Amino acid sequence: MRNVKKMRSREQKEKGIYEVLDWVEKNKPQYMHQFWRCVFEDHILQLYPTLRTLRNSLLDGTFKFDEKHPDVETPAEEEKSEGKAEKVKEKNYKRKRSKDDRSSEDSDDLGSSSASTPSQKEPASLVKKGDKQEIWKWPVYETHLPVTCGDKEGTLYRVKMPRGEKCILSQGRWFTLNDFERFAGKEKCKNWKLSIRCGNTPLKKLIEEEHLQCPPMERRKRTCVQKNMNKLFPVSSSESSSEDSETSSSSVEESDAENFQEQGWRGGRTEIRGRVEEEEEDVADLSVFQAHSLPVTCVSLTGTLYKYRFATGIRGKCIRTEERWFTPEEFVKQEPTLTDGHWKKDVLCHEKMLNFLIKKNILRIHSLQCECVKCSTQEEDVMVQNNDDECYVCHSRGDLVCCDECPRAFHSQCHLPAVHGDSPGEWICTFCVFRTSQQWRVSSNMSEQEALDAPVSQYRLHCHYLLLCVYREDIQKVFVEDPRQTVPRYSEFISQPMWLDRIKQKLESGEYQTVRAFVSDFQLIFSNCRTFNRDNVFGRMGPWLKKMFEEEFKKIFSIQ
Repeated sequence: MRNVKKMRSREQKEKGIYEVLDWVEKNKPQYMHQFWRCVFEDHILQLYPTLRTLRNSLLDGTFKFDEKHPDVETPAEEEKSEGKAEKVKEKNYKRKRSKDDRSSEDSDDLGSSSASTPSQKEPASLVKKGDKQEIWKWPVYETHLPVTCGDKEGTLYRVKMPRGEKCILSQGRWFTLNDFERFAGKEKCKNWKLSIRCGNTPLKKLIEEEHLQCPPMERRKRTCVQKNMNKLFPVSSSESSSEDSETSSSSVEESDAENFQEQGWRGGRTEIRGRVEEEEEDVADLSVFQAHSLPVTCVSLTGTLYKYRFATGIRGKCIRTEERWFTPEEFVKQEPTLTDGHWKKDVLCHEKMLNFLIKKNILRIHSLQCECVKCSTQEEDVMVQNNDDECYVCHSRGDLVCCDECPRAFHSQCHLPAVHGDSPGEWICTFCVFRTSQQWRVSSNMSEQEALDAPVSQYRLHCHYLLLCVYREDIQKVFVEDPRQTVPRYSEFISQPMWLDRIKQKLESGEYQTVRAFVSDFQLIFSNCRTFNRDNVFGRMGPWLKKMFEEEFKKIFSIQ
């Protein structure tokens, strides 16, 4: 690089830089990723729009390696042009030298420079003097164009424009033509064809010269307005008949326009309807999307999307179901009725597409160059995403033991029975074991008395399951520890206290002989809560937890 800096001519520097890059790519390929990250820094992209166009084309997949700049010459062409230039210079030099030495030195012609000072030769510009900069004809801008409106810059994607879609990308956001005009503060113009320009040329000229296709115009039906006008101002039969003919002709024109849109632009009416939905989205209530986890659906599928886990459609397992974690794309593939589904439009959250959440920055897509754990493709990083990041029972993080059958994870002491760290092979949690046992077990209904009189030794799995369910639902840990140690004057009102950790201790030590004794301690917790907490929030928590316990008890023992 030091030798390159010492070079005087632009051609030598350019050749030297390419030689350095070739050497780095061959001998230090691990640094190429860092090189492109430095090239695509924001402050560099602002100075060099061509690099911004290159970056955008790499991100959206429109970049082609066979594209050639219209003014870049091949080495053979360069040799020819240089040879011709040298001959012209020699002729001009001799002719002008014979006339006047001083005029030859002051002349601005190509042949005015001395052959002994080639380093002073100025490089040829991309656009010749006097030529118009019609960059929209360049092959490199075949799919998109750099546009400006006021002080805002953007990239217009040609294929999106005739469909009526959001076709201008600026500052990481997509805009329609009218929206980009408003974004640039030119809404008073109310004519994007003149306010949005490519270079110094308005888009209106490019449309007239058929370099761009104009988006379809929306036709607004006025039947309701006409009906109201007829009520206010009655018309004669002749006038009404003429209006009917005009209405029928306009309806024919509208149907022809619709047919034309269907043939010329795939999904034209869908895009118009999409723009109407976007206008409604602008006034949507975003408060429902503020939680760290959001309910999502895909036709018949349901799940929970955790925003902090989201990366892209194929990276970051952020949607959790009872069975496993999925990326958005994997979640869509689980729906059997969708053959060509797309996660941005088919996954809904509060009746809004995920694409809406992305536009509102509720979800943020990671860049292609992201190196975080969620975007990693290494096997160990992907395996970590298969299970929860917090304990299923106590809802806190730490050293967790992961189930190999479901997405749950537990602290070793939170799980029942407790998990020992040196357990070999695969490990399955109590919830999965219980679910499997229910599948192969012969279904036989029990009465409540039969279930209560059953020995705990035969239904220890059921007791573990019930206790874990109550632990999990007691999110505020109100009933976990001994209330005499945490609640003042508790012993003055409650003579026989009971708490979940005490039930766990008695169950693991074998103090319960029957299920009735096990259940009675839960009933004792609920009755103590009702006695001590009458009209506060904890008093209402007890009946709710009791209801959940009784429902689960009847379900796992198949009590009718």
